[in-house]
Amino acid sequence: MKKGMQVLRAWAARGVHWVGIAGAIGMSGAAGAGDYDGSPQVAEFVSEMTRDYGFAGEQLMGLFHDVERKQSILDAISRPAERVKTWKEYRPIFVTDARISRGVDFWNQNAEALARAEQEYGVPAQYIVSIIGVETFFGRNTGNFKVMDALSTLGFDYPPRADFFRKELKQFLLLAREQQVDPLSLTGSYAGAMGLPQFMPSSFRAYAVDFDGDGHINIWSDPTDAIGSVANYFKQHGWHTGEPVVSQAEIGTSTAEGALTQGLEPQMNLGQLRSQGWRTHDVIRDDLMVTAMRLEGAQGTEYWVGLPNFYVITRYNRSAMYAMAVHQLAGEIAKARGVH
Repeated sequence: MKKGMQVLRAWAARGVHWVGIAGAIGMSGAAGAGDYDGSPQVAEFVSEMTRDYGFAGEQLMGLFHDVERKQSILDAISRPAERVKTWKEYRPIFVTDARISRGVDFWNQNAEALARAEQEYGVPAQYIVSIIGVETFFGRNTGNFKVMDALSTLGFDYPPRADFFRKELKQFLLLAREQQVDPLSLTGSYAGAMGLPQFMPSSFRAYAVDFDGDGHINIWSDPTDAIGSVANYFKQHGWHTGEPVVSQAEIGTSTAEGALTQGLEPQMNLGQLRSQGWRTHDVIRDDLMVTAMRLEGAQGTEYWVGLPNFYVITRYNRSAMYAMAVHQLAGEIAKARGVH
């Protein structure tokens, strides 16, 4: 049995019914970290969870006694790669021979689930595979931080985004109650992202699916559930089945750069972009809403036109370079597997 399901089923077998945090949590309080003992912020948070969601306050406080404040998490949150790397530097991190080869293996090992996801959700298999490859190298790097530690550290000790992470902490505790899983047992990234697809708790509750039909949602060690969940995420964010993602482009004059999109959301249609001197390498409908981009690549400046499906990928991670890496890795994996 897979490790993630062992954890979940073992917890359910203990007879824990989540009216509040299970009584079994917090019983080892004397051995806990105690980093948040006496914290007014935690007391306020527990009060909200008790009032709004029916958690048992004393038991929830016992849970927080075992939570650790992690300085390494606070250090890590301040240096995401997208802030400092150019496309020339960023692309080779993700579009590699090793990741392409492992992507083909992952596809072969999960061909039935990927074909079914493509049929049910309309998302090409290579993009599902690529997301999992970029996020965790197909499950190799899912993160070793306790999600409770990560979300508590950032929710209570990282003021720039405390509100966001506190909301995710709420979603995580609700997730744990719904799935009947020990919240202290689940691991993820320093930001609290979980499993093969690195879903935040709010995304898990909104988009994760039991794609293998075994009665549990397990994105930690069940590739089938992870595959279905990624496909559902894309579908719910507006994936257009059968449409392209991006097209390389050329510009007629330097003034055409005035059409470069500020932000990620499409702000004009392709016809309007063409009228400003942009020419795409592919034949695309003029009515599609697009994003005009310039990237500094290995061979110099590159111009790209992102289509609606490109914007969908940026909803997974709000970075044009991330979406481009997903797109190009998807293409390389498909080519290596003989899919056109």
